[in-house]
Amino acid sequence: MGTESLPKGIISTSSNMEMHPLWGPVSENNKSHHPTGLLAIAVGIDQKGLVNQIVKKFLENDFVVMLFHYDGVVEKWNDLGWSDRVIHVSVVNQTKWWFAKRFLHPDIVDGYEYIFLWDEDLKLDNFHPGRYLSIVKEEALEISQPALDPGKSEVHHPITVRRQRSRCHRRYYKFKGGGRCDENSTAPPCVGWVELMAPVFSRAAWRCVWHLIQNDLIHAWGLDRQLGYCAQGDRTVKVGVVDEEYIVHLGLPTLGGFLDRSKEGDMYKFDNRSAVRLRSYIEMGIFRDRWNKAVNEDECWVDPFNK
Repeated sequence: MGTESLPKGIISTSSNMEMHPLWGPVSENNKSHHPTGLLAIAVGIDQKGLVNQIVKKFLENDFVVMLFHYDGVVEKWNDLGWSDRVIHVSVVNQTKWWFAKRFLHPDIVDGYEYIFLWDEDLKLDNFHPGRYLSIVKEEALEISQPALDPGKSEVHHPITVRRQRSRCHRRYYKFKGGGRCDENSTAPPCVGWVELMAPVFSRAAWRCVWHLIQNDLIHAWGLDRQLGYCAQGDRTVKVGVVDEEYIVHLGLPTLGGFLDRSKEGDMYKFDNRSAVRLRSYIEMGIFRDRWNKAVNEDECWVDPFNK
């Protein structure tokens, strides 16, 4: 641990994102106040309007909010009334997973019951954070996401589509073609699956997921298939999609399109999104190979889902 030379009583094993005044006493309210959740969201100035709506809704529901600025633009957010109430971290051209690995260590966010690690291209007209968490707690979901409005969203995986007259669902059914899913299915993407654009993790699940995130792979493609291993139990029960509180995923292109300021007084856009996508596919293969290698080399590990 490296703390052997310190008296045990001085060691603080966890922390949080709470801000403290530079002078004066800390009020009793601040001492006893513990927000339930943390919203961490990767943002660029082009989506300021969307992010403003998201952040206001979460702040109104007593969340701590952390913004990861992937375009390096921070000062243009200062005109929003909540700007000095949230935490800003700025590093150019990085994904939210790169930020999360470095700034959301489980010991640092241990004070929050739930971690929302979201993209910016989401609309929350039919989503309320407090009601969402009440459903998650009652359903005992350790890993979850709000369902997607199928008429307005870019949908990548059918399991994420909202089901009307349903509170939440945990599995997807497909009876035709390849990759069928039925009541007997026990593996992703039929069960144990959420998409990585709007995942919600319990404290315990996040401690596991944080270790699953690779330090040198920034896109996290392929990670979704392994999330069930962090579900703190049966992934067919502990992972689910909440239908009553649903969102719209706009699927807006973000990383890869930037302004070039190399010439004084001259700015123009260029697009490297194809290169970004290629890198993500390569990293998905790297992650899959690492997982298989780790499984083969760890003689003590037993796959809890290998029946």
